[in-house]
Amino acid sequence: MSDNKTIDGTATEIPAARPETGKRIPKRTWVVGALALPLAFGAMGLSLSKNRAVAQTPVAPVAIQALAPSGATAIKGDVAEIYGNKFVVQDPTGRALVETGPAGESGTLVARGESVTVQGRFENGFLHARLLTHGDGKQVVLGPAGGPPFGTLDWAKDRVGLSPAPDVPALTAAVQSAGYSDVRVTGRGPRHLEVAAKDADGRERELHVGFDGQVRERPQP
Repeated sequence: MSDNKTIDGTATEIPAARPETGKRIPKRTWVVGALALPLAFGAMGLSLSKNRAVAQTPVAPVAIQALAPSGATAIKGDVAEIYGNKFVVQDPTGRALVETGPAGESGTLVARGESVTVQGRFENGFLHARLLTHGDGKQVVLGPAGGPPFGTLDWAKDRVGLSPAPDVPALTAAVQSAGYSDVRVTGRGPRHLEVAAKDADGRERELHVGFDGQVRERPQP
């Protein structure tokens, strides 16, 4: 129903539209905002975003003395020292330095003396933590969340369940068919899984596995 009324056959004059003075909002921005809108509705947004989460493959802890370069390994022991976002884990065989990134900068991620299990990538003498399990079983996922970059159209579609979901069993099978074994999912990118595995010679490799099943090795450091 229009607000313009006609009285005695004379129409109310409609003011001329003012010329636009500001910049036009790109159509892409409107699309991203519209797709991300469900995130504002609390539990609904949270449940949708969890549908796209990819769990890391659990890895059995090894003795600290046996640590070797790997894209996915784990240790278990007691926290001996804390240095900002780094801490030392000690078991009967030795000590290992764990790096936690921005999540541990407060120095309160762990407590001295507590028992922890840490899973992550080991290289250059550091265990770069991706999953921390406290003695009470509480888990903390560390490092980048994975998935499409924040604020992009792909990110918005991913959050509301409109982007392709990775078929982890099928992608794991594709990696095995390519000649790898001991396949461990370590994370997720926009359209790929990050995977640690062993090649035909038993050497540790880090792989980029596209959602289309294409497998390629990441360059060795």
